[in-house]
Amino acid sequence: MYTAAEAIAAELESTGVEVLYDDRPKVSPGVKFGDAELLGVPTILIVGKGLVDGQVELWDRRTGERTALPVADAAATLLAVVRS
Repeated sequence: MYTAAEAIAAELESTGVEVLYDDRPKVSPGVKFGDAELLGVPTILIVGKGLVDGQVELWDRRTGERTALPVADAAATLLAVVRS
């Protein structure tokens, strides 16, 4: 799981996108989401259980919309969202 998340984060950072990569091992997802909300992170890419099926989830916190994406398309899709 961490390999996919690290690769996506590195790809985004190489394009100049600021990435907050929360890799705290002993913190629940709910706490991580809560912290992201407190920081005002507008878009969250969730690399979790769906990874076994080759999927990640893009969460737009403004609209509440969640979209499943293939791992291979995650960085490009997130980059398009950030730049729009």
